[in-house]
Amino acid sequence: MKEFSLWEGAESTKIEWYEPKEKKSDAAVIVFPGGGYVNLCDYEGKDYAEYLNTLGITAFVIYYRRAPNFFPIPLLDARRAVRFVRANAKEFGIASDKIAVMGSSAGGHLCALLSTYTNPIDGEGVDKLDESDYLPNAQILCYPVISSDEAISHKWSYMSLLGEKYPEKENFSPELLATENTPKAFIWHTAGDQSVPVENSYRYATALARKGVECELHVFPFGRHGLALCLDDAHVGQWKGLLTSWLKLNGWL
Repeated sequence: MKEFSLWEGAESTKIEWYEPKEKKSDAAVIVFPGGGYVNLCDYEGKDYAEYLNTLGITAFVIYYRRAPNFFPIPLLDARRAVRFVRANAKEFGIASDKIAVMGSSAGGHLCALLSTYTNPIDGEGVDKLDESDYLPNAQILCYPVISSDEAISHKWSYMSLLGEKYPEKENFSPELLATENTPKAFIWHTAGDQSVPVENSYRYATALARKGVECELHVFPFGRHGLALCLDDAHVGQWKGLLTSWLKLNGWL
């Protein structure tokens, strides 16, 4: 593992490069750990990267800034991460048009927001790196926070992201922002998730379908929130094999 700083003078905003021992793909996956925009969970970051390495895929983990660093800071870091990986694709031995983002829970929201929110944000355009495209080529979402609808929303994540902007939450709800240009998606969730209701994934998948965007959605009937690699739940753990098949289907493996 090698570590890089995304911003000069912002050592806490780092990205880690995980290179597989036996490389089988020229694709890369940038992992955004969950944690409600307050914490970052290693089991949804480092553990994912190491698992992707076993498939022969290059992975990165981004340690984006969180509350009390409110919007647009997390999205700024997310865009910077994709730009950094894409601009240095040759050095990393990957294809610049095969960059996926992967996130769980609030990390999934950040991936979806990165994939759908296209307005300019403060802090961009500081150097040549910002000339690279920030839009990923695919999104991999694990029990993601999506909707701002308080009937199904994970309110804590939205409040931690937006702070005083919380009343404007609909402007940051990916299912309302999806367009024909939104990257294709692989999504999994459990119907038993009591923290982030499965309706979040249903709504996003529906929004993508309406825009003609490729989307593969898997919903497992049981399972708590935060299962990640599902080391204690073999049934839900099938998502890993399904993801592998999806990557092969798309020519990424």
